[in-house]
Order: sequence, then C-alpha cells, then structure tokens
Amino acid sequence: MAGGAATTTQYTTAPSGNKASGYLFPFILVTSLFFLWALVHNLSPILIPHLKKACMLTDTQSSFIDSAVFLAYFLLALPAGFFMKRFGFKAGIILGLMLYAAGALLFIPAANSGQYAFFLIALFVIASGLTFLETAANPYVTILGKPETATQRLNLAQCFNGLGAFVAPIIGAQFILSGTEHTEAELKAMPAAELQQYLAGEAATVKMPYMIIGIVVILVAVLFIFTKLPDIKEEKDEKTTTGNHPKEGSIFKHKHLIAAIITQFFYVGAQVGVSAFFIRFAKFAGHMPEKDAGFLLGAVAGLGFMIGRFVGTFLMRYVKPHTLLALYALINVVLVGIAMTTKGDVAIYTVLAVPFFMSIMFPTIFSLGLEGLEGGHTKLGSSLLVMSIVGGAIFPPAMGLISDATSIQTAYLIPVVCFLVVLWFATKGYKLGRTN
Repeated sequence: MAGGAATTTQYTTAPSGNKASGYLFPFILVTSLFFLWALVHNLSPILIPHLKKACMLTDTQSSFIDSAVFLAYFLLALPAGFFMKRFGFKAGIILGLMLYAAGALLFIPAANSGQYAFFLIALFVIASGLTFLETAANPYVTILGKPETATQRLNLAQCFNGLGAFVAPIIGAQFILSGTEHTEAELKAMPAAELQQYLAGEAATVKMPYMIIGIVVILVAVLFIFTKLPDIKEEKDEKTTTGNHPKEGSIFKHKHLIAAIITQFFYVGAQVGVSAFFIRFAKFAGHMPEKDAGFLLGAVAGLGFMIGRFVGTFLMRYVKPHTLLALYALINVVLVGIAMTTKGDVAIYTVLAVPFFMSIMFPTIFSLGLEGLEGGHTKLGSSLLVMSIVGGAIFPPAMGLISDATSIQTAYLIPVVCFLVVLWFATKGYKLGRTN
C-alpha cells in the first residue's frame, strides 16, 4: 500500500491540435503506471518473509527490503524533478519504466546468486524508476482531458493504485511463497547439500514473476515511446518560481507544515511496518501458513485500504478532515494495541483492519500541512512532505531489531507510537502557529 497526494503545481498543455477525445489512450497508459508502482510496494510484504527464508536472514536484515525502496525515493526525488524539467515528463516516464524493468530483470541473476545484497540492489533500481513515474503521473493525468474533470481523472487513476494493493499480495502469495516453512532446528539438521538445494529452490520462485513484470514494463515503455503525448508546461509566475520569496519569508515559519512533515515521516513508517511484517506476525500470533497470510494481506488489508479511500472521501463531506484523521488514528492505536496483547484470529484480523483506517492518512496529512501556504512555499512544502516518506526506510528496521530481541508481536509497538504522532497532529499539530 502506498499513500498518494495530488500535486499542487499547476500545469497546462502546450498548444497543439490535439483534442480531449484523443487523450483516451494516453490516459489509459498513464493510469497503468499507478497500478505498476502499487504492484512493487505491495509485493514487499511478500518478499520480506520469503527472502528471510531464502537468504537465512534475521527480521532486521529482512526489513532492509523496504529500506532499499524508500531510500531510493528519498535520494532520487530531486534528481527526477531536475531531469524532467530539462528533458520533459515523457522522457522521465520512459527512463523510469526502463529502470523499473531493469531492476525487475535483475531478480533473475540475484536469485541465481542467492546473495541478499543483489536483491537489494535490484529493488533500489526498481524504486529509482518508480520515483520518476510517480513524479510524472499526477500532472499528466490532470491535463489529459478537460480541466473541469481533472480531479475525477486523478481519483480514477488512484483507484488502480488501490487495485495494485489488492492483487499484488495475492499474486505474490500464489507464485512467490512456496508454503514450505522449516523451523530453525530443522534447517540446522539438514545435510549441507539438501539445505543448499532448499535455499536455491526458495530463491528461484521470484524469477518467473519478476521476469513477467519486467517484460510487461518494457512493453508499456515501448507504447509510451510510440504514443504521442501532450507537452506539459508548468505555469510560472513571480510568486511560484522561488522557494522563499522575499515577501514570504522562511518556510520554517509555518509550524504546522513542520509538524506535518514530522507526522508524515512517522505515518509512512507505520504504514510500511504494519504490512511488512504481517506474514511473520500471523505465523507467530496465530500459526497461520504463509500462503494464507499473504492471501489475506491482499484480499482483506489491500481491499480494505482501497475501500477506505472511498469511504473516507465520502465521510469528509460531513466530518472535518482533521477530526476524521484523529478518529482513525485513535482507532488504529486501539487495533494495534489489541493485536499486541491477544493471540489467534483476534490478533490477526485486528492488524488486517488497520489499513482501512490508514487509507486517508497520507493525503489528509499532506493537505493539512499545505493549508495556508502560498506561492513558492506551497511547492517547497509539497516537496518536503514527499521526501518525508523516508520514514518507510527507517521504521521497519527498528521493528526488526525489536523482533529479534523480543518478538514480532512486541515490535508492533512502533506503529502504535507512529499512530500516536498522527493523533497529536490531528488534534494539535495541524494548527500550530496559526491564528485561525
């Protein structure tokens, strides 16, 4: 699952003879990107327990899968923006797709080598490509049609992001997870040759899924190369071309924005951590087989996250966003607290319920953080909020360390703390330094 927020920068199409009716196929292509990046994010919770087995890792080591992905976002966000400013959004999309495909195909030699570091490199390359795709997709969707229906198109595209969250764990559970789970004692008792054969077999299951993903992404890139897309022109004025206009002062005067950046850092850490270790959690708390847990991660948690966005959007017609955010954060604190202190189906299904209430958090924190900002501060604030997703690279290893020292169930204390930070922001942080 991945949060999403609409860009606040305004874009227009360069003058051309294109009509809105000619935007249907380009819109379908761009919308496919939302599904493709959701596929990667939501396969990570499958890869974490799988590579833990295949490479004989600790929980801390296995968590570096998420670290590799989110670190790439953090490091490549600004370079991706500079690249597209220089060469255009279409070139950025094509480069992003080629990086994505290259990283997916690198899973084949990584599986052959059985080296965990090789898998991390492959994931970093994939995520580098995703950074370009996510930077370009939102503005493209908004201009592929009539301006008055831009928001509807963006919401439709986001539905395919939710679709990825739903199907990716199910596909991963079916084609990546083997269902063979040996205890540590059983592995130690295996003859060396048998152990090596088992580990090689586990590593090999990623080859076919990621090869297919790589081929599909290459085909999508080819379609982009031969499809005429409108040029995107950023609307410029004196207020929006600089990050700190003399009349605006320092962006750090906006205390509610700083609070939002901190909160987004914690929230993304919670979002990633809850799903990253779910399969391990389900095994520990309820002795659930990995394939069953992987299926539930998509069929219940992923579907709940997608439905939650629709329900949350509807409820915000009647409930103030910060109020709903506070309520959802409190509910998640309670749910994770129950999961930490119970066993069996109660523990498992309370964790599965959490994504429904996470669904509105990223965009709501994002929008509350930008409220009251003007000119260059809006653009710079948006960039800082996006970069705060680096929390997804930091909190999973923290959970892994706690798990290795105690238990995976105790490690879910980290999401509890993160949701408490969201609760603080929704009740107090969003209005810091604001008179109204």
